Amino acid sequence: MHRKPLGYSDLTLPPIVFGGNVFGWTADPVTSFKLLDAALEAGLNAMDTADVYSRWLPGHAGGESEAIIGVWLKNRGGRDKVIVASKCGLDMGPVKGKGLSKAHILAAVEDSLVRLQTDYIDLYQAHSDDETTPLEDTLEAFASLVKQGKVRSIGASNYTAARLAQALEISKKLGLPRFESLQPLYNLVERTEFEGELEQLCLSEHVGVINYYSLAAGFLTGKYRADSNLANAARAGSVKKYFTSQGFSVVDALTTQAERLRATPAQVALAWQIARPSITAPIASATSLEQLDGLVKAAQLKLDAEAIEALDVASR
Repeated sequence: MHRKPLGYSDLTLPPIVFGGNVFGWTADPVTSFKLLDAALEAGLNAMDTADVYSRWLPGHAGGESEAIIGVWLKNRGGRDKVIVASKCGLDMGPVKGKGLSKAHILAAVEDSLVRLQTDYIDLYQAHSDDETTPLEDTLEAFASLVKQGKVRSIGASNYTAARLAQALEISKKLGLPRFESLQPLYNLVERTEFEGELEQLCLSEHVGVINYYSLAAGFLTGKYRADSNLANAARAGSVKKYFTSQGFSVVDALTTQAERLRATPAQVALAWQIARPSITAPIASATSLEQLDGLVKAAQLKLDAEAIEALDVASR
């Protein structure tokens, strides 16, 4: 399975990063273990999580996803065969706090390491920019973790082009580890936030890109065509915003190309992202083995020029 390097890091990723936000949310521990086993066996050995997953659920404090991955890692073994990416910085409540201060990062990573039952995190990311903390302080905190061997590489999520460029310049100037990856919002119905200045910066600076919401909360699977389809959807509120003429035009184009290529709309949507030079690997989740099989097939699907052009036209 083709793999892409993550910036200048020695980490290389499979075509799709398995999204761990579902663990402890829409996938219970038993299902999560089965999905992780199947993903690893299929070659999708990179998983993305965060300390805040799934704090949004009543009764959850955050860390549920990491804890499930940790139990799986301990029981499965072979830590060196798995790439674990996690994030810190979002609000973990009045006790744990939030932000990217040195104190918060150093405390957050220790909590994550305990939950993940590992000595190191392959890719540790700033979940969201914190403009109240100097970038120098944030990068120095990450640098200390790299020096201690607790983190292999660092990345950013939800940074603007200006802030990412500033962070890269500071790392170069001070001789600190730099952000090797960016995790932006990006999919066929939400292209403008990433394409343009941010995408060009990532290309010119060789920053890996592992975009989230790659299937637009499930909208790009094509299964949501009316309000009635949202009745039992875990992300109903997130999906509804895509119910626009342009959104449905994209789904129509995906359906047409999927039929032509004997694939599914979701597989075609992911393959379109994988084919884009700036994208290292989109993040995608699965809550069943059937859905996971779809991710594996998407990673193997090669789009022709006709499919890429049709999707480009429909999504602009």
